[in-house]
Formats: sequence, structure tokens, C-alpha cells
Amino acid sequence: MSGPALLKKHSHAAIHEVAINEAVELLDLLAACLERKEPEKAWKVALVLVEHWETRTLRHVEAEEEGLYKKLVEDHPELKDEVTALIRDHQLMRKTVAKIKNMLREQHVSKEMFRAFAALVEIDLLHNEAEEALLME
Repeated sequence: MSGPALLKKHSHAAIHEVAINEAVELLDLLAACLERKEPEKAWKVALVLVEHWETRTLRHVEAEEEGLYKKLVEDHPELKDEVTALIRDHQLMRKTVAKIKNMLREQHVSKEMFRAFAALVEIDLLHNEAEEALLME
């Protein structure tokens, strides 16, 4: 079930802002490790990034899907298509994290992996903007 913070535009936006800022900071750290040619550190940062996406963003999206989105469509049936699009964003994020986890089995960070992390950030930023536009106060 979604908590009350998910139902309020400003508190929900704050949740998004904290999570995305952490993701961007970790991505910047990953870029620095790659630039300095520190593959072991880069791999460790990539592991932390995956953990971040799983425990922060993907756990958050589960709460949205289980409570917030159902309530939005129940209260505003005309938002069904927009909510469906938001769920698709969540699916893309889950698939991208799964792809990265698969790449991590090689125990090194590739350019493709870095691009996948960067794509997650972009998907999430666009998603958050669209989602926050739907929230009523």
C-alpha cells in the first residue's frame, strides 16, 4: 500500500529528488573511476549503483504500482492511459537494472554498462516529471 507521502505532489517530488540526486552522484563517481582507470573501484561503485536502483527507485515504484496508481485510476479513470505509460517506464527501469546485473557478472564496468546507468537516470527524470504532473494536491 502506498503511504500518504506518495499521494501529495510536493512530498512525492521530494522522494524523487533525493533518489535521483543520489543516483547522479554515484554515476559521477563511476565516471571518475573510469576516467582515472580504476577498474576495481568502478566495479564496486557499479555494485552500489545497482543496489541503489533496487532499494530506492525500484522499491518506490512497487509502492506506486500497488497503491498510488490504483488510487489515481480509481479516482480519475481518464488517467488510465497516462498511468499505463508510467508503468511501462517502470518496466524499462527494471529491465535495464536486470541487464546491468547480468553485465556485472563479468566483474568489470564497460562503456555499455555506464550508458545503461545513464539511461536509467534519463528515464527516471522524464518519468518523474510526467508522474508529478498527474498528482493532485
